[in-house]
Amino acid sequence: MDGTATPHELTRLTRRGESTRTRDLLVTEAPVEFRLGGVPLAVLMRTPGHDEELGLGFAITEGIVLGPDEVAGVVPAGDPDDGDRWSLVLRDGVTVDPEQFRRNLYTTSSCGVCGKASIDAVRVAAMRPPPGPRISTETLFGLVDTMRAAQHSFTATGGIHAAALLTAEGELIVVREDIGRHNAVDKVVGHASRLGWPIGERILLISGRVSFEMVQKAAVAGIPVVAAVSAASSLAVELAEELGLTVVGFLRADSCNVYTDPGRIS
Repeated sequence: MDGTATPHELTRLTRRGESTRTRDLLVTEAPVEFRLGGVPLAVLMRTPGHDEELGLGFAITEGIVLGPDEVAGVVPAGDPDDGDRWSLVLRDGVTVDPEQFRRNLYTTSSCGVCGKASIDAVRVAAMRPPPGPRISTETLFGLVDTMRAAQHSFTATGGIHAAALLTAEGELIVVREDIGRHNAVDKVVGHASRLGWPIGERILLISGRVSFEMVQKAAVAGIPVVAAVSAASSLAVELAEELGLTVVGFLRADSCNVYTDPGRIS
């Protein structure tokens, strides 16, 4: 594998009392630290890979910067032997107070807004999405299969989340896998933000549930449609209604729940 999976010896048991030693692949989970001006902003528990995209996407979706044009780069920081550390390098003329955005706690792989001082700090500046795209139900019901075919780490481990960006016609633009749902989305945003900003009339598909922060990240990136294989939370739906996003949950090959703004689905 490419560092996203770690081999491990284990014992496999069956109901019939059989016991065998075997080898399996575990999803790799490791910390990464992002800094700004030498000040640590956050320690994220993530699956290694595409860390520059993660850092850029995190900076955008957390409202640390207003868009990718404010970031000159995400570069390694410190001695590599000390662990994975990256610095956000801002473009000339862009100033950000890093203390304003420092996490109070490290962020676990399952956490979206852990360490935020208050719920008010979560509502970063989000833009109104475009009125489109128009998505056919045939396209919509085929999205999960399209993403699943690109989930190579999930195939190997069975224990990693995915996020994908697709066109209204169902064409896959990028897919990223990570042990953290939020990290996978940030990696997608980081990648796509360099292709065009705001990201625009695209579909964000995620392998888990739709929570508040997932809708927020999509809104900050200007993505109007969020679809997922699992459910949506009440606060996610409220935010989507407020901002005009379409949220789809329990997406299968032949059915789904459209929680908000079904007008984009035809």
